Amino acid sequence: MKPADVVEFFDRLAAANPDPRGELQFINAYTLLVAVVLSAQATDASVNRATEPLFKIADTPTKMLKLGEKKLKEYVRTIGLYNTKAKNIIRLSQILIDQYGSEVPADRDILQTLPGVGRKTANVVLNIVFRHPTMAVDTHIFRVCNRTGLAPGSTPDKVEQKLEKVVPEDRKLNAHHWLILHGRYICKARKPDCPVCILRDLCRYKAKTMAEVDDANMVTPSPARPRQARTALRRARRRGK
Repeated sequence: MKPADVVEFFDRLAAANPDPRGELQFINAYTLLVAVVLSAQATDASVNRATEPLFKIADTPTKMLKLGEKKLKEYVRTIGLYNTKAKNIIRLSQILIDQYGSEVPADRDILQTLPGVGRKTANVVLNIVFRHPTMAVDTHIFRVCNRTGLAPGSTPDKVEQKLEKVVPEDRKLNAHHWLILHGRYICKARKPDCPVCILRDLCRYKAKTMAEVDDANMVTPSPARPRQARTALRRARRRGK
């Protein structure tokens, strides 16, 4: 994607959502860390349902250890891989108490030494809590960056490196939020919602989904899926459009 198009790309996202926020619910740096650890291979909605009652009684490492691994599992058992995640949360809580005064360190290398914490998790915590302009590349961002041509790469690390280079400095703090939300609600995995996408003229994705509406309110066929588009056109005409 051309540099001018990248600037326009983020200008549009910023205009549509000036203050983007992550969807995981948290109280403090520790509860965000726990929530992100739980969110691996799980939806934010499922994590929020589990952590809402959990964080009412365990919002610090000390309280989490007092709760214990067995009871923690009862709160998070609806989340995938909950046994391993619960064990990691108890272990990282003990480490935070023993080595960091119960505080979450604002250092990516240190965060990545904690059980269950990878680069993406560390980047999320650094960005949201400590306001570092990090790029937490999850499956949504990986898809959007490759599909649109914004920052194509064969691995999340390569996509992150390209994002660091191409995203304008004044957009880096919020970039990963915009990209995650765009991938979650518009540029979806199975069927991207191209007709309502504010970025579709900048996007390099060749297989854009069918059916856009032109100025005359007529459904027009898309070359990506001509048969489905023609069916939609016939249905629209029968409705008198």
